[in-house]
Amino acid sequence: MLSYVSMNVNFIFQILILIFSIVLHELSHGYVAYFLGDPTAKYAGRLTLNPIKHIDPMGSIIVPIVTALLPGGVVFGWAKPVPINPYNLSSKKWGGAIVALAGPVSNLVIALVFGLFIRFFGASMSAPLLSITALITLVNITLAVFNLVPIPPLDGSHILLSILPYRFQTFRESFQKYALLYVLIFVFVLWQYLEPIIPWLFGIITGIPLVF
Repeated sequence: MLSYVSMNVNFIFQILILIFSIVLHELSHGYVAYFLGDPTAKYAGRLTLNPIKHIDPMGSIIVPIVTALLPGGVVFGWAKPVPINPYNLSSKKWGGAIVALAGPVSNLVIALVFGLFIRFFGASMSAPLLSITALITLVNITLAVFNLVPIPPLDGSHILLSILPYRFQTFRESFQKYALLYVLIFVFVLWQYLEPIIPWLFGIITGIPLVF
C-alpha cells in the first residue's frame, strides 16, 4: 500500500517529475496544434523538450517547492501556456477542443506507462524505484484530472467552450472574465469532492491501493 505521506522521495525529484510532466503536457498542445495547421508554437520556439522554454518562475519553481515541502501532499504547478492561434487550425469547430484535450491525454499516457510498469513489475522493484515510478504515475493522474475540469483557464474549459454553439458567446466571455474566482472556488471548495478520483484511478492502473 502506498500513501502520499509514505512516498519518501526527495522533494527535488518531485519537482523534476512535475516539470517533466508539465513540459510534455504543454508540448502536446503545441504539436497537436501544429499538426492541425497552427505553427504559432513552433515559431515561438516552444516545440522543444528544453524545460527552460516552458518554465514559469511562479508555477514551475516557487509553487512546486512550497507544495513539495508541505506534509502529506503531491507537488503541484504549471508551465507557461503554449501559444495557439485557433484561426490557423484546420478544424475551426473541433480544433480547439482537440488541442486542449492533448495535454491531459499526454498525462494519462504517462500515467498508464509508468502505472502498468508498477502493476507488472512492482513486486521486483526496489523501494526507491517503486516510489519514484509511483510518484510519476500519481502526479500525471492528478494533472490530467485537474486539467479536465471545465473552468478557465484549465483545459476542460477550452474543450467546453469549443463545443458550445456560437449563441453562447456572451456566456463564453463572462466565463473567462471571472476565471481566477472560479479557480479559487474550485481549489478551496470543490476539489475535495473530485480528489478521491485520483487514488481510485491509481489503484485501477497500478493494482496497488493508494490512500491519503
